[in-house]
Amino acid sequence: MKKELDENLQKARHSFAHVLAKALMQLYPQTKLTIGPAIDDGFYYDVDLDVQLTPDHFEEIEKKIKEILNKGENFVRKEVSKQEALNLFKDNEYKLEIINELSEDEKITLYYTGDDFFDLCRGPHVESTRNLQNFGFKIHSVNGAYWRGNEKNKMLQRVYVWAFKTKKELADHITMLEEAKKRDNRKLGKELGLFMLSPEGPGFPFYLPNGMIVRNELIKYWHEIHEKAGYKEVMTPIMLSRHLWETSGHWDHYKANMYTTKIDDVDYAIKPMNCPGGVLVYKNSPHSYRDLPLRVGELGLVHRHEKSGELGGLMRVRCFTQDDAHIFMTPNQIKDEIKGVVSLIDSVYKIFNFTYHVELSTRPENSMGSDEDWNLATDALKSALDELKLDYVINEGDGAFYGPKIDFHLNDAIGRTWQCGTIQLDFQLPQRFELEYVGEDGEKHRPIMIHRVIYGSIDRFMGILIEHFAGAFPLWLAPEQVRVLTLADRNNDYALSIQKTLRDKGLRAEVDLRNEKIGFKIREALSMKVPYLIIVGDGEENSNTISIRGRGFENKSGLILSDFIERLENEIKNKKI
Repeated sequence: MKKELDENLQKARHSFAHVLAKALMQLYPQTKLTIGPAIDDGFYYDVDLDVQLTPDHFEEIEKKIKEILNKGENFVRKEVSKQEALNLFKDNEYKLEIINELSEDEKITLYYTGDDFFDLCRGPHVESTRNLQNFGFKIHSVNGAYWRGNEKNKMLQRVYVWAFKTKKELADHITMLEEAKKRDNRKLGKELGLFMLSPEGPGFPFYLPNGMIVRNELIKYWHEIHEKAGYKEVMTPIMLSRHLWETSGHWDHYKANMYTTKIDDVDYAIKPMNCPGGVLVYKNSPHSYRDLPLRVGELGLVHRHEKSGELGGLMRVRCFTQDDAHIFMTPNQIKDEIKGVVSLIDSVYKIFNFTYHVELSTRPENSMGSDEDWNLATDALKSALDELKLDYVINEGDGAFYGPKIDFHLNDAIGRTWQCGTIQLDFQLPQRFELEYVGEDGEKHRPIMIHRVIYGSIDRFMGILIEHFAGAFPLWLAPEQVRVLTLADRNNDYALSIQKTLRDKGLRAEVDLRNEKIGFKIREALSMKVPYLIIVGDGEENSNTISIRGRGFENKSGLILSDFIERLENEIKNKKI
């Protein structure tokens, strides 16, 4: 049902794009229309227009859109021949380019909005602009966009519009975006000393001391859960030969995203993913059915060539560490292994208080392997999800080129969705690398392979956590867990003794001995998102106690330090949020 509702919303948004196009044509008759698709939060339309649109124009355009909506005009579909379409759009080189790419016998459709406006479109659309009258919409930006994304083509103006089923949903969306600005990982990463970005390496993040603490805690937790789940850890080289990537299929299917070089006149590539190296580890020694399932984990640094315009903080980078694992198994172990991975992923996301939804992505056009293998793999994933009674949406054609996959989409604290965990079932790489194991019958058989990640990448997951917690990490992740503040210089020795006791217990504690007002010290510590502040003055020192200030306006006095440390240790052990 969820998928059907999404499709209806997308249909409404696409219809809305036609209304925007009509409004622009009425206001600026010289406008040349190109394409106007629906997107996740509304729609956009790319236009060739001599007038440079700015926020000063938005109100006038929105007013014209409302006029069209209030007329209640129908969307009417009409089929025309290719020649008719060429005649109708003879003054629009963009539409002509699209039409000329179509075959002579293909049905070409137009959609009319009222009697005086039509556009080239496959549809479908809502019945009438009346269906859109209660929508909340707002033009929010105009950006440059090359025609068809090719920088050799003309730069167009892309008009972005938010569109939601109700005005309240629009208002909620705008509020969420305002909150997202405050939580932006780039902003908080700089303020909290977590990471930096440099023009000397666009897309290649530098981790600062505070960021390394968070990163290392995530890695430590990864090691803990994988050791318990029976995984063995390996490390594979960062650069491998072209022959390997040709065998895996990446050279043909992924080369545009790979960094390549030559060594001794041989082509090499920096790995964009860990799986071919993991395959070589498996192939290094003979295996029996008794060895399977073999679960092999790797925190592997990978590099991918992303376009500069798509880079953003830790969310989209050119080098990142994947929390990868590959499971080699027999066919009758597939379901149990998938269930085990789903259970592991679920337990991790619960630690961070994430909810999630699941999508099953099927065979893409650019894929390799037989229909039989793809059907077997897809059915195995479906069967495991069904047995687990997990709700999921089928995402047609979005699988990896070597196999279908299950994707986990996290919901963060302000309602955004992030794709993180993935389980991919692969029949192809074991065949291409001729992997084997000796079965109970003494014969050689081909193993099946699972590729899976939980964080997705440590870097992106850390970026998500920064924004999810607004920089206020839970105690176990916080770079600085406790800060000791003094009321007067004469309390410095007592504060330092408290810091030493905390550090001796493995807690990350700092001390602020500056001759500043306590209010100033508190505000600065809170701006750095320190979970707990210990405040000491004459009263605390004379009674050998502490006063604390914790998150959620917690204020307590007369506490015994050892009791407070026990509380912190329990909070860290249980990974309390």
